[in-house]
Order: sequence, then C-alpha cells, then structure tokens
Amino acid sequence: MEEEKVSSARILVVEDEEGIQELLRVALQRNGFEVRCEGSVEAADLALKNWAPQMIILDWMLPGENGVAWCRLLRRREETQKLPIILLTARGEEGDRVHGLESGADDYLAKPFSPRELVARVNALLRRSYGNNSVGVVKLGELQVDLRAHRVYVQDVQLHLGPTEFRLLRLFVTNPDRVFSRDMLLDQIWGRQSFIEERTVDVHIRRLRRVLDEHGHAHIIETVRGEGYRCTAVTG
Repeated sequence: MEEEKVSSARILVVEDEEGIQELLRVALQRNGFEVRCEGSVEAADLALKNWAPQMIILDWMLPGENGVAWCRLLRRREETQKLPIILLTARGEEGDRVHGLESGADDYLAKPFSPRELVARVNALLRRSYGNNSVGVVKLGELQVDLRAHRVYVQDVQLHLGPTEFRLLRLFVTNPDRVFSRDMLLDQIWGRQSFIEERTVDVHIRRLRRVLDEHGHAHIIETVRGEGYRCTAVTG
C-alpha cells in the first residue's frame, strides 16, 4: 500500500555536503515533495522566512552555527515552535541521539541512511504534525481544500478559483496564523525572477476573498496592518 503524505509539502534541507544534499533532494522530489537545499544556518534562516517550509531536515554539523544550536533557537521562536524537524547526523551513540532530541528535534536519522527510511520518517512525522493534511485535505470549518486535486469545497459546493488564487489559498491554509508580507507572497507564488508589482498581490487577494465571501468564508484571510496577510483558523 502506498504511504500517504502531505501533498507537495515543502521541505527545507540544511546540509553542507553536496553529495548528501543531492541524495536528499532526489529522494524527496521523487516522492512528490518540494525541496529547497541550503548549506548553512544563515542561508536556511533566510529561506525559512521567504519560503515557508513545512518541515526541516537539519544536519547536526554545519559551518558557522551548528544545527543543534539553531534547532534550539527555532524552538524558542513562536512562529517555528511546532515546525517539524528531523536531525541528520553521523553521530549514532545513544547519548548523541538524546542530546539531539532534547535540543527540540522531532526525529533523528543517523548517517548513513537509506532513502526509503528517510521518506518513511518524513511521511510519519508529517502525519503526526499536520493531522488531516496527511491525506491531502485541509479543513477549516466547512471549508475543505483538496491539495492533490486542486479543488475547494464548502460543504458539497465546489468553489471555482483561478490557479493563482488556489496557490494563495493553499499557502495560507497550510500555514495557519503565519503572516505573509506582500514581498513573501510574490516570492512564493510568482517566483523570485518575476517582475510583478506588490499591488498585484492585493488584486489576487481580493479575487480570492470575493469567491470565499460568496460562501461566507472571506474572513479566514485577514489583513495584518503594516505587515501583510494571514489565514486564521477561526471560522466561527
């Protein structure tokens, strides 16, 4: 039976060895995940803010700040307290494993590892962390977003969204309560090389809200004054 996973989950790999980076990238992409690789904590911290990953695979030993220290820092930040983290390291002794888990990592994988075990652990942690998202459906009250089929429903009524509006909604509902600036949304939805103006973001947000409003759910996309937009899980 094929193992279920969070459809197209974004995974940030923080690993400075290029060979292992490529192994991780290939194994994860073959299983439907979106992957971004960085070789240092400094680069990963920027990716964390601009790319909004749903999981981090983090090497223990990195140039500059090591992975364990960064893991502790992430657990102290409100916005990353619950972000799933798998610690990847050549250290295999029990004391090292305990140390890694006590730093805040959710799971621990010692090198060398098999790609099959890696993917199994990723899928298991995503299921534990995101619940219903593990079958590709996010629910906010009566609103259901099918991540695999790219369809949105309120009860049994399908909402008709354009591709950009769906990508916006998918980003919001898979990152509830996270504030996205217009610049972050431009990067996430249109890509770094686009020449789209920030006001274009507002246009597509209005289109998304208009469709949601027809079914009483426009309020889930909130404007955060001076910051950007967020999705609230409160649907009352």
